[in-house]
Amino acid sequence: MSESESESVSREVAQRVFAAEFNDASYTFKESDDDRAPVYLLLPTGERANRIFVVGTLTETEDVGEDNEYWRGRIVDPTGTFFVYAGQYQPDAASALRELEPPAYVAVVGKPRTYETDEGDINVSVRPESITEVDAATRDQWVVETADRTLDRIDAFDAAGNEYARMAGDEYGDAVAKYTETVVEGLESLETTDELDADVAADTDGDTANATDDDAEGDAVDTADPSPQP
Repeated sequence: MSESESESVSREVAQRVFAAEFNDASYTFKESDDDRAPVYLLLPTGERANRIFVVGTLTETEDVGEDNEYWRGRIVDPTGTFFVYAGQYQPDAASALRELEPPAYVAVVGKPRTYETDEGDINVSVRPESITEVDAATRDQWVVETADRTLDRIDAFDAAGNEYARMAGDEYGDAVAKYTETVVEGLESLETTDELDADVAADTDGDTANATDDDAEGDAVDTADPSPQP
């Protein structure tokens, strides 16, 4: 990566987005004719994303490469599934997918990538820059913060001068209220305890209660997400 590319990456905010919205996105664009200009995925709630930050349960890993290792990971949040792909150009992320034992909670910072299927559909995936194993408290705090960010985007969708919302309306329509249901789905998931939560609680011998402190959770999420925040 060139110095200019590195500087560009360092300036980009990693957007928090639920899988349900991320998988509805299909339109990408540049804001410059420069060959090295960032490529943005347009989110349906009216925001651009050159990088995203997600936390979920890694449920499956597989080396799908032929001549070289090329790892695919399946990461589930309360609303759907992210697919991440890492190969020789993402050695740290590929190593993490190789070594992690599903199921495990992971935090991922990466770039959205779209591709067209043989049927002409546009699918979206994540090219990870980093994959870090985290705990249940970090996952829960990410759900809360992502819910807040999603609601903020919905609230600002009809604001005057919201260029990306206008673009999203043209590309996807303006029925963003359905993502309020996505937020509810995400938050309601915090009221249940899945098998992995139980395993984590057992492994920490009661320390999980301490991990749910709001300040501790916030610090954990900030540590997992090294990107600048708005």
